Amino acid sequence: MPRPPRAHRPTRPRGSLDYDKPPLNLDELVGRLSDRGLQIPDPERAGRYLRHIGYYRLSPYTIPFQQGQPDHLFREGTAFDDILDLYVFDRALRLLIMDALERVEVAVRAALTDHMSTIYDDPHWYMNPEHFRDRGKHTGLLKIVRDTCDGRLRGSPDAGEDSLVHRSALEHYLTTYGSPELPPSWLMVETLTIGQLASAYRNLSRRADRTAVARSIGLTAPVLESWLQTYVRVRNVCAHHGRLWNVGLGVYPAIPNSPTVSWLEGTDALPDRSRKRLYPVLVSLQSVLDSVSPRSSWARRLHALLNPRPQMNLAGMGVPEGWADDDFWSRHIT
Repeated sequence: MPRPPRAHRPTRPRGSLDYDKPPLNLDELVGRLSDRGLQIPDPERAGRYLRHIGYYRLSPYTIPFQQGQPDHLFREGTAFDDILDLYVFDRALRLLIMDALERVEVAVRAALTDHMSTIYDDPHWYMNPEHFRDRGKHTGLLKIVRDTCDGRLRGSPDAGEDSLVHRSALEHYLTTYGSPELPPSWLMVETLTIGQLASAYRNLSRRADRTAVARSIGLTAPVLESWLQTYVRVRNVCAHHGRLWNVGLGVYPAIPNSPTVSWLEGTDALPDRSRKRLYPVLVSLQSVLDSVSPRSSWARRLHALLNPRPQMNLAGMGVPEGWADDDFWSRHIT
């Protein structure tokens, strides 16, 4: 039975003011920070960082060090390197999360194509609309794959046929086979973004298929659907090098209630104040890694990154005190 369409939120009204702020050069931007009370012992060095990072990319990292609106004055003793340290930490956090997201995303791609191709004995199963609840979204999926194939054929041929450089598998299929028009499932899933992958999984018509795909990576179907939605948002932030440690994601991973899903073990391990922060995302990533990469060092690297950070960082991420003592983490860290 087709799923009813989701209701769209009404568009929020635009503001009414005119933007008339003039652009500032590097010296003026450094001066602005200094005028607000930031200690800048080497203005030339600060200007170099602003040139290569960008003032408006760095400015959100100044907010935790400010006294508040409307003057944006810095708390006494705040130095430029305090801002830079927080920026560098957030960059390291994004890279670490992308490492885990890559493994999770690849595992979901493999689980989807392996199950659907083998259970229906059809490498082109995704072309059959009966496998999908929303036929319109299925048509959109086929268009995405078809556009990717057409773009590949219009582009320059992949160079090289020696022992080290080979054509992509997609180009090999397209230039070798004329039918079926679209590639087999294991190539199809590689053409999708994580958002498109999440949509294709969510649109599978049979609950048994969604359950089987989720079970192969240690989750239940509702949990996988929820977590994929969160991962789409997190990956977009990381891919655009955005602020992550204390950003509002808008979508957060569902807390699993099945004992088959790896999760925190302490009764107070996830306080209410942490549920709409980054911390449950970190837990969810380790939960999937428990299944798809049980010997991963990711938890140890996360601990090494977070352990020396001030409480401000941990609170912004929703990481509770003593988080690493929970058996869920400690078995990997120690």
